[in-house]
Amino acid sequence: MPDRYAVFGNPIAHSKSPVIHARFARQTGQNLVYEAIEAPLVGFADAVLAFRAAGGRGCNVTVPFKERAYALATWRSPRAEAAGAANTLSFAGAEIRGDNTDGIGLVRDLSDNLGFDLAGKRILLLGAGGAARGVGLPMMECKPAELFIANRTVGKACELAARFDCHGGGYDALVARRFDLVINATAASLAGDLPPLPDDIFAPGALAYDMMYGRETPFLAFARRHGARCADGLGMLVEQAAEAFFVWRGVRPQTAPVIKLLRGS
Repeated sequence: MPDRYAVFGNPIAHSKSPVIHARFARQTGQNLVYEAIEAPLVGFADAVLAFRAAGGRGCNVTVPFKERAYALATWRSPRAEAAGAANTLSFAGAEIRGDNTDGIGLVRDLSDNLGFDLAGKRILLLGAGGAARGVGLPMMECKPAELFIANRTVGKACELAARFDCHGGGYDALVARRFDLVINATAASLAGDLPPLPDDIFAPGALAYDMMYGRETPFLAFARRHGARCADGLGMLVEQAAEAFFVWRGVRPQTAPVIKLLRGS
């Protein structure tokens, strides 16, 4: 019998994770199946525990359940602790092990796929929600010259910045400042909105990165108009999945063929 894994979210029908992990399993010769499960907005923990009781070995967790996955875990990795959220759960007997692979997924997409070295760079992270929390620690470990977190609610930006020992504030603090990398981790793209950014926010040769994938977001359109190089979050999606696969199986799959496949589709 193949080992069972899944991704939990609500909604979840759009998820590319089953395709990604099926490709990883085929690459590495791992005997597993992976499905998408829509958990009820009330009852996430019960859904995960029922999956484990039915023989599940582990699961990914996406919005809006990452903080609840963190609370459900009986052991948490340092990167999950730093984020206060978990996107990867592993079941080992009575133990539920929580991890967060979002940040390392972003860093690997930037460095390995896009050729962007974070060391010594000025980085602006837009948003202070779950997506931003997951990437702060891995980015700081790359030793940028600066990481600045901007958010409409200034208190949330400052609170998150204090967690990662960097700087934070509102969008008004960005006037007359330039960054080498601007990452959109806000929910604005979902609503077709654009964070209130100054026109000159991008330094020469800057990269604009939107965690949303599969569409030309207002943020990326804005960045293109102002001369920035642009990338969406598809590579991050595949890279964080590869890290989760490694956590579960101890084997690291190749990501480039899967990214190419998804881009083509």
